[in-house]
Amino acid sequence: MALRPDRPNGMRQSRPRIGWAIALPVVLVLAACNSGEPRSADPVVDGTVHVCSSCHGLDGRSINPTFPRLAGQQHDYIVAQLKAFRDHTRADPHAHTYMWGMAAELTDKTIDGLADYYSSQTPVAGTLSDPALMAAGKTIFTEGIADRQVPACAGCHGEKGAGVGSIPRLGGQHQSYIAEQLVNFASMARANEIMHDNSKNLTPEEIHQVAAYVGSL
Repeated sequence: MALRPDRPNGMRQSRPRIGWAIALPVVLVLAACNSGEPRSADPVVDGTVHVCSSCHGLDGRSINPTFPRLAGQQHDYIVAQLKAFRDHTRADPHAHTYMWGMAAELTDKTIDGLADYYSSQTPVAGTLSDPALMAAGKTIFTEGIADRQVPACAGCHGEKGAGVGSIPRLGGQHQSYIAEQLVNFASMARANEIMHDNSKNLTPEEIHQVAAYVGSL
């Protein structure tokens, strides 16, 4: 995977790099002001976790559905996504707005340290919602929709949505975040051929059903 995109000679630095330039002093200040136990043996990782927490919550337990929960997320998935943000191969709207700049200067070592930290945290427990939505979503998640070539989500993400390796944990994630990502996959705003094929035949109502069930796990 390419570490950074090439830039034609003479092009100005992209806007997201400015965001990181602003965030870097914040990393140093927050790390200096931290009076608690370090989160990582690496002070750069520890400081970066502080910055991540402003959106993703303490220990990756986000309370804002704009930002996904990272606690207990799969290590390899976190690594893959941070590298995709860094080299701009993940280009859905929120990736461009928030994460391109934040990941621009992350080294492979820091990325691996962040993945170690967040993957070791206890996942957030699922949140129950409308029983009818969850029941319909469970059927899709566990059985798929054969006549529209929608496979069972559990086939890759596991019965409890825990994921494995580069396949992400879905269980306990914000329901609206899951729904948004399925829409992005279906439209190819977030490019992923496998997930595009899996989501393109879902109706908006079915997407909300799946998200309601996954968020309850």
